Amino acid sequence: MSVARIHRLAPALVNQIAAGEVVERPASVVKELLENSLDAGATRVDIDVERGGAKLIRLRDDGHGIHKDDLSLALASHATSKISDGAGLESVATLGFRGEALASIAAISRLTLTSRSADAMDGWRVLAEAERVTSLTPAAHPPGTTVEVRDLFFNTPARRKFLRSERTEFTHLEQVVRRIGLSCFSVEINLRHNQRQVLTLPSANDRESQERRIGEVCGRAFVDNAVFLERQSIAMKLWGWIGLPVFSRSQADLQYFFVNGRAVRDKLLMHAVRRAYQDVLYQDRHPTYVLYLELDSALVDVNAHPTKQEVRFREGQQVHEFAWRTLQETLGAVRPGHTPAMGLPANTQSGAPERTTPSRLDLASGDIDRSQGATQQPPPASKTTERPYQAVQQSFAIRDGEAVTRYKPPPVEPLQAFAAAIEPEPVAGRESIPPLGYAIAQLHGVYILAENRQGLVLVDMHAAHERIVYERLKATLEQESIRAQALLVPVTVSLSRTEVQQLEERIEELSKWGFDIAPLGPETVAVRSLPALLGEADVVQLVRDLSADLRTLGQGVSLREHLSGLLGTLACHSSVRAHRKLTLEEMNALLRDMERTPNSGQCNHGRPTWLQFGLDELDKWFLRGR
Repeated sequence: MSVARIHRLAPALVNQIAAGEVVERPASVVKELLENSLDAGATRVDIDVERGGAKLIRLRDDGHGIHKDDLSLALASHATSKISDGAGLESVATLGFRGEALASIAAISRLTLTSRSADAMDGWRVLAEAERVTSLTPAAHPPGTTVEVRDLFFNTPARRKFLRSERTEFTHLEQVVRRIGLSCFSVEINLRHNQRQVLTLPSANDRESQERRIGEVCGRAFVDNAVFLERQSIAMKLWGWIGLPVFSRSQADLQYFFVNGRAVRDKLLMHAVRRAYQDVLYQDRHPTYVLYLELDSALVDVNAHPTKQEVRFREGQQVHEFAWRTLQETLGAVRPGHTPAMGLPANTQSGAPERTTPSRLDLASGDIDRSQGATQQPPPASKTTERPYQAVQQSFAIRDGEAVTRYKPPPVEPLQAFAAAIEPEPVAGRESIPPLGYAIAQLHGVYILAENRQGLVLVDMHAAHERIVYERLKATLEQESIRAQALLVPVTVSLSRTEVQQLEERIEELSKWGFDIAPLGPETVAVRSLPALLGEADVVQLVRDLSADLRTLGQGVSLREHLSGLLGTLACHSSVRAHRKLTLEEMNALLRDMERTPNSGQCNHGRPTWLQFGLDELDKWFLRGR
């Protein structure tokens, strides 16, 4: 058998191969063309599609247009106006920059490019069929550009066979338009399919109109159950909307993150989001968000992935810390009385809240529209002996490896004293009432019934106290130096050489968290102390898990995250159990602590801690006013 010699591929074949990387389906064509329009400064883009995009894709914008002499060059491979040298590649500020899109699309379709620059009197048109470009011809056209792509993959039938049904292909295409629509609020976008208007996104230049656009793309329920955030540091800015934990999803289908206007699926940013939500989401639920990160283009490499969906940050740890802190503090700032919405778990048999549209609650007005709800079975009676809840004078200590709760019963004071710090200014003509109101009874030793301005509040006392304890333990963990607890006998742990080296590099950092770990050999370490907060932890498993985390992420932030997870278990065992009788003063103390505690709407397992029932809803149940 003869050995083939090395030779150059034909230009047409090169472009067809390149088209395979750029154009996967009609949605890929729309993405590239729409991004070109945005780079051209368009304020309006009209998209017409036929047969899911396989027959026709026509996109018209009112951008700055293409100069007559550049029209033919625009269809050549690696021809672009967006960068010119290596310095430009290091600080790309546009969505496109490689000059591959139009050439790749022209190689597998019948393409017509018509454009008129802002300073020109006439428009011009150029045609391309499988790369064969015709000469320029004049064409009537307003300032801007129109790209018409017909018969996609007509000359590559093998790839055309991989297209799905018309409905499926258009669904992918529409998702691309919706996603890009979230990245450019100032641009009006219209989408038509088979001569039918499908999507209209007017320009949005203020918060209210932006939320209307988000509601059009993500659903109004997301906007009703989201919190707006905006924070800026010296190097970067993060803003957008994050869904409340009660508005979680069973899959990660409502997550949008944009970096300098570019939609990305970056592992670093996704990890920062997961970490911020880690102790407020139920089991395997996924958070919802529409977030925008802005930073100097020189600090982010957008050329790290062929599809430009992943980026690389020059200061990845700084970006991660900024995003995580911002999201965590935003979620923690949500308190009873300031919560836009509260949802109810719908699937009580599995315990997982599957409903994607939780009930709407406005604590300011007292309006509630709750379509369905459920109650959970109370846990079995606890056999442990515990003291009642005394939140006001409660503190925590470690004794013999256990969390010990010290109680100092406070003197009985008027209940209004508990509300003073929560709502110091009374409403005109009405008594000052805290958001969660005042306790009126305890139900089966499991739930607290309280009365507030809107109606009835139902509180799971164990879940609520668990969150309070957990947040206090986390506050202790946030201190620069954590108290260490020496082990009676040092524990030897066998690890790999790499793991021992990683732990050795972080000995100083580990000591701040209460760890005393020293290498005994190339594959062995000795553990002499642990953080006192961890109590009687499995030392060997703890060190192995810790070293695995450090190896995976390569960042010290994993240490804090790992300890936070262990504190959740500790908080669960340290909180007041069900079926414990509480006095009214103790129940009110718990309510006041909930109003002061971050993330008090959920326990650290993600279950809701309280629900609101409005008077209007109660009246409907009993047919009052009819």
